[in-house]
Amino acid sequence: MAVRTPKGNRPARSTAAVAPAAGASSTSAGTSGPGAGATSASSSEPTSDDLLEAAADLAGDIGAAELTRRMADNIRALRKTRGYSLDDMARRSGVSRASLSQVETAKTNPTIAILWKIAAGLEVPFSALLGEDNAERVSVLRRPDQRVLKSADGHFESRPLTPAGVLTGVEVYELRLAPHTVHASDAHAAGTSESLTVLVGTLRLRVGDEVHDLSAGDAACFVADVAHSYENPGRTPTLVHNVIVYAR
Repeated sequence: MAVRTPKGNRPARSTAAVAPAAGASSTSAGTSGPGAGATSASSSEPTSDDLLEAAADLAGDIGAAELTRRMADNIRALRKTRGYSLDDMARRSGVSRASLSQVETAKTNPTIAILWKIAAGLEVPFSALLGEDNAERVSVLRRPDQRVLKSADGHFESRPLTPAGVLTGVEVYELRLAPHTVHASDAHAAGTSESLTVLVGTLRLRVGDEVHDLSAGDAACFVADVAHSYENPGRTPTLVHNVIVYAR
């Protein structure tokens, strides 16, 4: 979280990439959210959009170069802690050894799809790649500080509602889909589940071969270790709360 991108008057596949926090200007650049390149409305395959384009404001005072280095260090440390070689990680994640080496040495800005695959191969939540932790009893995530995942065309947006590393094994996102938009996600790690609640508009949820049409107020839970997608088939925006629970 594979669903094919519709053509013609059908919605385009939209895969998220990290964009600046709210209030910052955004250019074409996510998991994963929760998980998962982006295309124009007429393209049938995702492009290799950079995760960190226009991300100088992504983590407050952390610039794009520093964020790239931090992720590289965290991914390398997580891999070595588990005793995985680069070849092991390539087999586990489906990401080539050469690409993993470039990511770990901060020589490339990985796409959100690549990062989701790495997180799945390491069997860690997506947020663990950022290496953030917060031991405070109450953690407040202010709107200007929230990282926003956006598709290159801006038709899909995922906003985190929980500070990274605070809720062990759980991530909560607000998803926004423009009319006639599809966001496709590859399978997450085995045992990962998701819960969706539609707040505004309509949502067409595809999980493997199953399709479910949801309206405002409807909720759905599913095992997310298969390819899945979220589609707004309507003429007005859709707002969804998405909870991702990782296996322990």
